[in-house]
Amino acid sequence: MDPLSQIVSTLKPKHLRAVGLEAGGAWSLAFGHYEGIKFNAVTRGHCWLSMEGLAAPLRISAGDCFLLTQGTPFRLATHLEAPSTDAASILGPLRGGAIARLNEGDDFLLFGSRFILDGEHARFLLNSLPPLVHIKASDHDETLAWALQRLQRELGEERAGGTLAVDHLAHLMLIEVLRRYVANGAPDTMGWLRALSDGRISRALRLMHEQPERRWTLTDLASKIGMSRTSFAVHFKACVGLPPLEYLTRWRMVLASDHLVSPGTSIAAVASALGYESESAFGAAFKRVMGCSPRKYARSRAVNAQG
Repeated sequence: MDPLSQIVSTLKPKHLRAVGLEAGGAWSLAFGHYEGIKFNAVTRGHCWLSMEGLAAPLRISAGDCFLLTQGTPFRLATHLEAPSTDAASILGPLRGGAIARLNEGDDFLLFGSRFILDGEHARFLLNSLPPLVHIKASDHDETLAWALQRLQRELGEERAGGTLAVDHLAHLMLIEVLRRYVANGAPDTMGWLRALSDGRISRALRLMHEQPERRWTLTDLASKIGMSRTSFAVHFKACVGLPPLEYLTRWRMVLASDHLVSPGTSIAAVASALGYESESAFGAAFKRVMGCSPRKYARSRAVNAQG
């Protein structure tokens, strides 16, 4: 499995619901703090997006998509001077798959969805993303355009299997936006997503993800991708923000914590599967990265799972 698929699968993104907003005339909606990732796509008309940290309001045009990743409150408006309405009062009561209507007319149409990530590892993805990822219509390919068309149809019609179709389409669009972000060079950030946009560093990342149990050295990885040991170490850290072997250790601990919550899985088995010669060596690495021992982690997750 490639690194993007593997990491997103490990984070277990849970799609909560998808809703639409059709509006006419002048309007402004204020959205409060949120958890997880918000995905939005405008399929008709345009609006302005403003939020703390943006130097100026950003125009979102028909065909554009954007991800919001840090929970920062934001505002969408056709007219920036228009008084804002609390978005929760318009969209909150909707069931998943419904479309809210604001004012008279249908000049504007937006579809939005939200994903909650596994709380233990959400930072692994979110730290690799800026607060806003804006994908213009001209930047994405036919896959995302097709998914948007299908989503519009599924939300606009009550069809058998519609809820499941919307859920799968939302996941597809999340992956497509991340792909386009990587293809655009993953600007304004560092992390594993930025690394995927670099041909040589992405190959090193794939090697570590394909064989996390292997006792990789800097020399091994550098030779596999045709770089000198020093150049590889410097370039990897510039992209990812961590030295290569530190990244490998952290990825191993993400995998380990996933294994530890599986019933009947022993700490010794997890340690061996990830290339550690002893349970104590694995335990020391786990505690350094995760802040607690593997046993304590497994117990706490079991308690949380029971409610």
